[in-house]
This record gives sequence, structure tokens and C-alpha cells, in this order.
Amino acid sequence: MNDTTQTDLADFDPQAFLTTLNNLPGVYRMIDKQRQVIYVGKAKDLKKRLSSYFRSSGLSPKTVSLVSHIRSIEVINTRTESEALILENDLIKNLNPRYNILFRDDKSYPYIQLTRHAFPRLKIYRGATNSSKGQFFGPFPSAGAIRYSVQHLQRIFKLRNCEDAMFKNRSRPCLQFQIKRCTAPCVAYVTAEQYRLQIRQAELFLKGQNEKLISDQVHMMEQASAKLEFEKAAEYRDNIEQLRKVNEKQFVTGFKSNIDIIACALRENISCIQVFMIRNGTALGNKPFFIRTKLDITPAEIIEAFLIQHYSRHPVPGEILVNEVLENEQLLEQTLSGIALTKISIKSSVRGKRKHALQMAMKNAEESLGRHLISASNLNKRFQALIEALNLAEAPHKMECFDISHTMGEATRASCVVFGQEGAVKSEYRLYTIRDIQHGDDYAAMRQVLTRRYDKLKEQPALLPDLIFIDGGKGQLHSALDILEGLDIFELKPALRVIGIAKGPSRRAGYESILDENYNDMNIPLDSPALLLIQQIRDEAHRFAITGHRKARAKARTTSRLEDIPGIGAKRRQMLLHKFGGLQGVKAAGIEELIQIKGINREIAQVIYDNFHG
Repeated sequence: MNDTTQTDLADFDPQAFLTTLNNLPGVYRMIDKQRQVIYVGKAKDLKKRLSSYFRSSGLSPKTVSLVSHIRSIEVINTRTESEALILENDLIKNLNPRYNILFRDDKSYPYIQLTRHAFPRLKIYRGATNSSKGQFFGPFPSAGAIRYSVQHLQRIFKLRNCEDAMFKNRSRPCLQFQIKRCTAPCVAYVTAEQYRLQIRQAELFLKGQNEKLISDQVHMMEQASAKLEFEKAAEYRDNIEQLRKVNEKQFVTGFKSNIDIIACALRENISCIQVFMIRNGTALGNKPFFIRTKLDITPAEIIEAFLIQHYSRHPVPGEILVNEVLENEQLLEQTLSGIALTKISIKSSVRGKRKHALQMAMKNAEESLGRHLISASNLNKRFQALIEALNLAEAPHKMECFDISHTMGEATRASCVVFGQEGAVKSEYRLYTIRDIQHGDDYAAMRQVLTRRYDKLKEQPALLPDLIFIDGGKGQLHSALDILEGLDIFELKPALRVIGIAKGPSRRAGYESILDENYNDMNIPLDSPALLLIQQIRDEAHRFAITGHRKARAKARTTSRLEDIPGIGAKRRQMLLHKFGGLQGVKAAGIEELIQIKGINREIAQVIYDNFHG
């Protein structure tokens, strides 16, 4: 690769710059007067592609707007167009240019995992799938879709879901056995062979072989009935009924391979990408992605951007169906095949059941977009009101709000929530643990979270917000302004606004004071859509902070129960928790069980027992 740059921001001469270019593939970055990258693109022929931006006519208004902001262009040559495509994607994700499409989907998809164990555990899993950790089935498009499958797996096949430590140290069955969701292998209520049969049946279910599974269940029901084991036969009958219900709800497609079906709907500069995921012939569910486009762009171009961004982070199925003819279809197939290390096929012209599947996906994309636009219309009104209320030059692209939560200084947590013009960007939410401050010092807590947040972000100015909300009065606002000034954030982002949200009289909701950088109340009317938007963002920051605080507080208080018992040091606590699989197991243990622990005599066992039951 080699890098060429036009750097003189004051006197950018497009025609002179174009004479320096070659006809090789590569990536270009367009930079504005604040030295921020506003657009990243790739090209098979850099000179030809960049020349198209500087024609005397034929440009759309949005492209003209982009070009008017260009003060510099950086060019990187690559060996191949595929290499340029991958580099372009990496730069878009890292730089977040204003005019590029960026699908925010940082979360990994969940899987169902059967752990590698003599008695495998059933669990929901996110992360890298490694065969050494067990078997993985999926991915599923959402947590809701996977929870539905897990519930049925436990109801039908009765696999354990407890932690290995709990499994190892059980002396009697848990509640899962009582409600018939587990066969209690922990206390040998089933043999290893019987449990392996449960696992094999679950595997058939997860591989989409439901008809074979039902057939096997019918056979076992008939065998049990012939042996006059009517209770067991009734159990198989109930399983068959459950499996047939699942077949009705969990659409079985008739496809045998792994396929993603992708449809794009575009209206009013907002697009919806609808992804349907099929694995082993079973539709696992669907997921919509919404994005606002800044340039004139076609649904086909949106799909192309989605494919490379999405599948650079998630597993690639063998076949991808799309509802638009893609200009760079072969390039994308080649690039995705390189990522997946296997042949990937992208198809738009299909017949039969594939055509019907695409039509279904398109219908869902249109309906999802319609619902989103209704919501977006209300959000847009609030943004317009916000521009007027805060006297902004334009609608903010990125807003962040901070809140502090604690109980008399205990388990202090700070939240940062992020909103864009499409609403909450939950993948960018962050929760901070506040340490080494005086209990209850909200000013110090605010200084700490802002320092940690923006000392990191200032290395990437393009990721800085346009508007920061501080949940608090003049003191918190002063702390925020002081920290941001000290970090030189205002030099990197001169147009940045910082707004305080002070509690109203008697802390009544809806009567907040909105403070500007000079600590003046902006007197936004109570019925203003701008105030509703500010309150929405503040409430979300508060919800996120208090949720994190409550979890931390509960964990701290739970852990402290053993710490408060005289004679129970760190080593004994560890042995107790390991032996009984957690605090609840210790609580349920009798004195005779407690004295089995090395170093715990009857006297200490009595103290432990009395602490929980006295």
C-alpha cells in the first residue's frame, strides 16, 4: 500500500489534486476544515472515481454539499479491489464519517451451547465459538428468539442449565427437577447413557430434524405403551405435542442449507434492512436494521454496505439472498469467501421458495420501515424543537448524557447513554464504576466519569458528541465544563454544547431547569417537544445508571453475608462457596453438611447456620 495526501486546507485545488492520482484500486478519505474525515470511499480506479466528484454538472444536491466541505483528500493505494473494500470498511467503523453509512451492530449474536462435559449443560452463549467449549447452534438474531428455543428444550428434553460448580456439589435435586425441567443428573437420578439420549434428541431438534425426532418419540411411546409403562408413554405423548407446536410456530422452510435473506426498503432518506436467518432448514427469526442516509444512494448500495460491515463481525452463511441486483456482487462474494474461508454465494435472481422467501422479507422490511417512520416523524419534530430551543446551527448527530447513581455513597455507578437522530444507540452505552472518591461526592464522581470517557475519545475527535447533557445542577455542570476544558475537548470540537438538567421544585418530574454553559435557565416551555426529548434522554441515563447500581449493590450485599460471620476468613468462604455452589447452597446446608468442610468444626458450623436461620 502507499499513501498520498493533499494537505493544504486553505487552498485545496481539485484539478491539481486529480493530476497526482493513478488508475489503481484504493481507498480515499475526504477531510473538512476541522481536519475531520467526513467520507471514506473505495474505488477500482481511484482517478476515475474521484474525478466524478468534481464534474461541472450532473451532481446531486447532497453530493454537492459533501464536495463543498472538502478541504483535503487522502488516498491509499491497495493491491486489489477486495483489499480496498476491507480497508474501507475498517476505516468507516473506526472514523465514523458523517456522510458514510454505518450500521451500529456491535453485539455478537447469541448461540445455544451444549457444554463439553460428561453431563452437558444447556446455556445461552455470546462470543467466539470454539469446539473445545462444546457444541454451538445458531446464531440467533435476538435474545428473544433464543429464549423461546431454550424454554422448549428444557421443557421437552429436561437438560440441566446449572453451573458446573453447583452441579458438582449438589446433594439433592433443585427446583428445576421439581417443575420437570431437569432429570437431575447431579444426584444420579438418570444414568450417563439416559442423559446422552436426552442430548441426542436435543441435537436433532437444534439441527432442524424435527420430523425424525417426532418419529423417534412416537416409536418410544409405542414401546412404553406395549410394556404397560403408561406414565412414560404419556410423557412421550406430551413431548410429541410440544414438538408439533414448535413446528407450527418455528417456521420450517424446506431449505437444507444455512441461508440469510436480506431485503432493503428505502423511504424519506431512511432505510430498513431486514435480515431473516435460516439454519438447517429452520427459520431462527429476523432482525431489522435502520439507517439514515446522508447522500443520494440506492437500496442496492445500502445492501452492499451492509453485507461487508455485517459479515466482517458475524458468521457468514453459505448462501445470501438479496432483493436487489448488486453492482459489486462478484467482488462481495470474493471478499466474503475470503473472510469465511469457504465459498459464499450471493443471489438476487431466484425462483420458487427462494423467491417467496425474498418477497416475505421485502414485505417485512416495508412494514418495519413504515412503523419506524411514524416513530421517526415524532422524533424529528423533537429534534427540530431542540435546534430552536438550544439555538443550534443544525440537528446534533450524536448526544451523550451522564448520570450518577448510588445509595448514600454505596456502589457508585455512572452511566453514559448515547442518542443519535434515529434515537438511542444502545451499543454505545457505557457504565462506569466510580472508585477512590468520598462517599456521596457527586461532583467528584462526575469529574471522574467525564475524564475517563473523553480522555479516551479525544484521540478520535470524529467520535466526540455534538451535545452533552449533565444530569445535575450548577455544581455538576461546573465540574463537567472544568474537566472538558482541561482535556482540550472544546478545541477539538468548537461547536460542542454542554447542557445541565437541574431538578425542579421538590424534585418534581417535568419541572426541570435546563441550564446553558453560563448556568442560566433556558426557560424551555413545559409542553415543548424539545423538553420532552431532553427528558427522554435524561430518563434513559437515569434508568441505565440505577440498574447498574442496583446490580452492584445486590452483589456487594450478597457477598458480605459470609464476610460478616466471625471466624470465616477468605479461604473458608472460598471453600464454602465452592462446595455448595454459591451462597444459596450454603444457606440451605445443615450443620452436618457444613462440618464436612475442612477447617470447619461443629461450633463454627453452628455459627454459620445461626447466621442464616437464627
